[in-house]
Amino acid sequence: MSERPVHSNSAAAGQQASASPDASLSASLSAPIDIALVRRLFSRPQRVAEADFLRREIANRMHERLALIKIAPQHMLDAGCGAGADLGLLHTQFPAAALLGLDLSPAMLAQAAAPRPPSGVQRWLSKLLPGRAGAALVCADFSQLPLAANSLDLIWSNLALHWHAQPDRVFAEWRRVLRLHGLLMFSCFGPDTFKELRSAFAASGVAQAAPVLPFVDMHDFGDMLVGAGFATPVMDMETLTITYPNADKLLADVRALGGNPLRTRARGLGGRRRWQAVKSALERMRRADGTIGLTIEVIYGHAFRPVARSTAQGEAIIRFDLPKKPR
Repeated sequence: MSERPVHSNSAAAGQQASASPDASLSASLSAPIDIALVRRLFSRPQRVAEADFLRREIANRMHERLALIKIAPQHMLDAGCGAGADLGLLHTQFPAAALLGLDLSPAMLAQAAAPRPPSGVQRWLSKLLPGRAGAALVCADFSQLPLAANSLDLIWSNLALHWHAQPDRVFAEWRRVLRLHGLLMFSCFGPDTFKELRSAFAASGVAQAAPVLPFVDMHDFGDMLVGAGFATPVMDMETLTITYPNADKLLADVRALGGNPLRTRARGLGGRRRWQAVKSALERMRRADGTIGLTIEVIYGHAFRPVARSTAQGEAIIRFDLPKKPR
């Protein structure tokens, strides 16, 4: 864990998503994300390494959730594996499974492929299960996987889904490659992430929106999962607060978490004076302990691919027993 203090401010209990599939969901929720720019933003692993403390924290919380689910996968995918930090954890948890790491950035995959000194557990596993200690790596888009249908038992994705412009298409593709009863588990940022930065831009008088993504709401993700054909997806959310000694350090971590890949982004802030106005607005947000807080809303989701049923005419039916929305 990093020296940066991270506090869990609140947590929402897990809840089943309720929705009706909606073909228009994609158009209303897709952000104008430039995929080529996403690849470029992650082309220098050292640039994003400063924020690995948060990725590791969320990965550990995901593994706690995964440990509660009885599953013995034979083939696993880490979708958005980045520099490969989660690959070792997945291999340790499921040593007999074949593991594939996928990412959009060739530079991040090169980092994942770089040899690392194995831990004692990994050395022992490599002797017990020769040829299964490593992971295959592939560069590809989430929504166009170079995999056969029904080929995976587990898809894992940690803080990566929000970089794709059309998450509903991603869910449909992930369902395609999952076997029956296969599990999808993911995390991503929610709408309150970086809310202090948005407030600082609004308070500074800078005539542009904050350079952050319009993150998708937890309930909309649940709707997309149902629309893609997953069974009773379970969604939950928690809000973390990271505290910083100054605005410069806060902004450095925001950049390290990926930056702004929107096609609609402004080309700069129009000068040092305006940038200083944003930093001054952040400085005015100091808490009672003298630190500046940065909110991270983390969305967690998991769902299974259900058994499809058919009508007498051969049309597929998928049954979802979902609770009604509270009034």
